Amino acid sequence: MTPGGDAAVAALERRIGHQFANRELLLTALTHASAIGEFAAPVRESYQRLEFLGDRVLALVVAEMLFQAFPRAPEGELAQRLTGLVRNETCADVAIGLDLGHAIRLGGGEAQSGGRRKSAILGDVCEAVIGALHLDGGVDTARQFIAANWGKRMLDWQTPLRDAKTTLQEWAQARGLTTPTYSIVDRTGPDHAPVFAVEVAVDGFGTGRGEGRSRRDAEQAAAALLLRREGVWSSEADGR
Repeated sequence: MTPGGDAAVAALERRIGHQFANRELLLTALTHASAIGEFAAPVRESYQRLEFLGDRVLALVVAEMLFQAFPRAPEGELAQRLTGLVRNETCADVAIGLDLGHAIRLGGGEAQSGGRRKSAILGDVCEAVIGALHLDGGVDTARQFIAANWGKRMLDWQTPLRDAKTTLQEWAQARGLTTPTYSIVDRTGPDHAPVFAVEVAVDGFGTGRGEGRSRRDAEQAAAALLLRREGVWSSEADGR
């Protein structure tokens, strides 16, 4: 299914929780660059600009939610919770819950390669929907959507509140190993929303690979993966 028909769009709006005054915003939020020009009623642009806006709106609203929900948490803890909650993987999980993948407008090649299931695309579309909600209904509409889909995740969030890179360095030093080294192995996505892939290497323990919207986030993800693999962190819940 694609969100071309009125019934399909209405069903999607019910899942999102907002009836759009300007449905072209919603269609744009669901349109991958590969689909431009491939539909009978073409959208003039892909979701990328809306994704840019939605990413910033999401960060602001989640920061407000964290500030209110954890009045005694220090800045560092709030920042780490924020990073986990706005990361692409979390946005993709929200998108899966709303079945956005089924509604994404993809070009033929991207659809055949499994684009509807790709975490990077799902996360980007989710942010684009937030941008569309902000433009169509204002910040309060976007805030309601984010509260509905991130509120429980915020309260139930289980993630290391200890810095993974610092923990890995201390673990390596305690064993007389050299300092872990990090290297960028890939960079994808548009300039305004890049995705970095980083590998961390520790002598005698191989490498760990992580991805993130910034080099720092990717390094943290790589370090966390290696820590879990070596049993230093048994899971994200107890890695602290």
